[in-house]
Amino acid sequence: MSNEFNEKNFSIKMDKSIQALKKDISTLRTGRANTNMLDTIKVDVYGQLMPIGQLATVSVPEARLISIQVWDKANINLIEAAIQKSELGINPQTDGQMIRLRIPDLTEERRKELIKVLKNMGEKGKVSIRNIRREANEELKKKLKDKIISEDQNKNFEKNIQKLTDTNIENIEQILNGKEKEIIQI
Repeated sequence: MSNEFNEKNFSIKMDKSIQALKKDISTLRTGRANTNMLDTIKVDVYGQLMPIGQLATVSVPEARLISIQVWDKANINLIEAAIQKSELGINPQTDGQMIRLRIPDLTEERRKELIKVLKNMGEKGKVSIRNIRREANEELKKKLKDKIISEDQNKNFEKNIQKLTDTNIENIEQILNGKEKEIIQI
């Protein structure tokens, strides 16, 4: 541990937390087709679990259609089965080496479920940001106790960390509101 307190490290950790949240949220299904919806699906091939993106070309030719061009014919049934077992709730249609996923309209009930899942993800993101703040404050207390920083420096750092926390929590709120509008939109 260095003698100086480095706010930048905590800022970077918070940024990583937000990026992780964005990635998680991008896998949520809205009324539109999105290749990220398949990111969480792993296919058991060649003796290991692999993402679909490593077995096929995934594209979105239309707003409500995902097409998966499978490279190896032997993997078609395995990919199909993995999609059916997933929580997407979509039945794949196979045509040769092409698998098509038609994204149906979301029911009102499903939209409400997705919003609950979204809010849960957002809360986990906020908790992550708060944990980073707590970690920073603990490091500050230790440096103050060891007389590495002064009382004034400690107060300034605490204020800066709190501002950083507030800004990141606001960012999470904006991300959640944007995704919620996307889910509600028909």
